[in-house]
Amino acid sequence: METVVKILLGVTSVIGLGVIGWRLWTLRWNHVVPTVITSSLTQCHTADDVATLRAICEQNPSPLGRLLLRAANHLDWPKADNVLSLETAARHEIVRLERGLVVLEIIVGIAPLLGLVGTIIGMIAVFGDLGQTGLNTVNDASKLASGISYILWTTLIGLLISIPSLIAWSYFTKKVEVLAVEMEALCEEFVRTQYRDKNS
Repeated sequence: METVVKILLGVTSVIGLGVIGWRLWTLRWNHVVPTVITSSLTQCHTADDVATLRAICEQNPSPLGRLLLRAANHLDWPKADNVLSLETAARHEIVRLERGLVVLEIIVGIAPLLGLVGTIIGMIAVFGDLGQTGLNTVNDASKLASGISYILWTTLIGLLISIPSLIAWSYFTKKVEVLAVEMEALCEEFVRTQYRDKNS
């Protein structure tokens, strides 16, 4: 049973590291909000500029690019309808950015519990043996201390898995929030500029 707990802890650590690496790669700022798109966005005023922006967004697939493409493709819609469509698409993009974070959240909760389960199982085994043989010599006491020291390692390992996962989860959650605010501001500026030019 103790071996099963150790295997589960090993699997949990591998999954946690995998998710952290994956999210570090996909949540890079330039991957979500590419500089080439934001640079083009600041110069986007005329219909030709919109066509250029659309081409750049298609060449650089990203969450921001997909949102701007949706807004640019619906400029013939009333502003309220375009904004509503953009908000719906933005929610989908945020969900995509948050993928994997729930796994880290689960690992934060489950890793210490697995460590504790391993410790309890080990202590049951140690004290079960002690109940059968008794504690008669210094050598037996030494073996008992060694056994307890060994089984406490599962608790420590569980915490060592949980702590980095908690740090990563907090970091990624905040980063998604910051990216979402940035994309919202850029899309709002684009829509406001385009409809202001239409009304002028």
